[in-house]
Amino acid sequence: MPKLTKRVVDAAEVLEKDYVIWDDELPGFGLRVFKSGKRSYVLQYRAAGRSRRYSIGLHGVWTPDTARKEARVQLGKVAQGENPAEERLIQRNAITVEELAAQYIDAMNAGLILGKGGRPKKPDTIYTDIGRINGHIIPLIGKRRVQDLTKANVTKMMNDVVSGKTKAVRKTANKRGKSILRGGRGTASRCVGLVGSMLAYAISMGIIEHNVAHGIRKPKDQVRDRRLSEDEYRLLGTILRKAGDDPELAPTVAITRLLALTGCRRGEIISLKWREVDFENSCLRLTDSKEGASTRPIGLPVIELLEERRKVVSGEHVFPGIRGSDTFGSFPNQWQKIFGGGVLPDFTAHILRHCFASIANDLGFTESTIAALVGHSTGSITSKYIHSLDSVLIMAADTVSGYIHGLLAGVEFKRTAYALDRTSRREALSRFLAQSSKTDAVAERQ
Repeated sequence: MPKLTKRVVDAAEVLEKDYVIWDDELPGFGLRVFKSGKRSYVLQYRAAGRSRRYSIGLHGVWTPDTARKEARVQLGKVAQGENPAEERLIQRNAITVEELAAQYIDAMNAGLILGKGGRPKKPDTIYTDIGRINGHIIPLIGKRRVQDLTKANVTKMMNDVVSGKTKAVRKTANKRGKSILRGGRGTASRCVGLVGSMLAYAISMGIIEHNVAHGIRKPKDQVRDRRLSEDEYRLLGTILRKAGDDPELAPTVAITRLLALTGCRRGEIISLKWREVDFENSCLRLTDSKEGASTRPIGLPVIELLEERRKVVSGEHVFPGIRGSDTFGSFPNQWQKIFGGGVLPDFTAHILRHCFASIANDLGFTESTIAALVGHSTGSITSKYIHSLDSVLIMAADTVSGYIHGLLAGVEFKRTAYALDRTSRREALSRFLAQSSKTDAVAERQ
């Protein structure tokens, strides 16, 4: 076995089969001569009881001396318990962020990715996540290998989304449908969270060991502090009465009123089913809200509105689709038609939920009561096991919805806080006792 030099390498004969010339100076270091005439430097070593071969590179790119130095480096790693050949194979087979995204989407659709409350992600959430993956994450970091991803990569992706680098208008599967990608701070923050969830899934699958998305300082989304004034509520009532004269807009008018009077989320009202309306106990028993199954107390104005709608709407849904679909799908377009003129600036459906909670606070109700009214997870009333509601919650729902109903009707209230002075409390107690006494007297006569 000669020492591998340039002269020995150049003089090596090409045979009908591949063979290896081993170096007599460094054990395991050799030159592989292919039958095609190519020559490649290799290193043979043992790891975990098995003989492994590591390819250093082609002659020409590598010289005998530089290849020998590389072989010594790799043998040092072997001495420390590493396996260079296996590590290279892992590197070669490492998946990209785009490939991980495909696996993650399959896992979401199979119900394996858990969201809020430890429940599988909802279809709407999955749809939104897929849009962010395809619209922002893959275009920016999709080609990077997952195991090579760094905090700097994810931070740059976040900053690019904030600056609008992925802003676009794309066609959707629906005929004439389009998806508008705007980017911005809120989207960027959610994209970082989504990448973190994808990397957590990769950790659970043994692909990586650390989540580089954790600890990244995300931009704060713009807080929605818009609130309707009492004059704007009265203006909203006028707009709704005018729009209600158009039969085509009637569903959106009714939905808007319910949003204002209940503090529910838009999707909860649009997809509401009659079996979820408990008229007797004055509540909605939502089977699939953002918080899971949720029971919401509703005030008398809501009950009366739903009773009137029940007279004219049959079927399973409170707001059925116009063209045979299960749920009403024209709300966004009709909302724009009613409120697109800018009479109520920066007005969205979610603002009605925020305003409901704010008015409840103005009327003196506690945070826990308000959480129960609007269905926040902090409110114990959201439990699906509750079948009857505390009369205090019904009273709260009556008070808040009644107040908002009055504003929509044009009433000007002189008192904006629930009276807690002793005189008012004594008057209220006297009325309650008087009514109870009359009820007992009637019952005795019967």
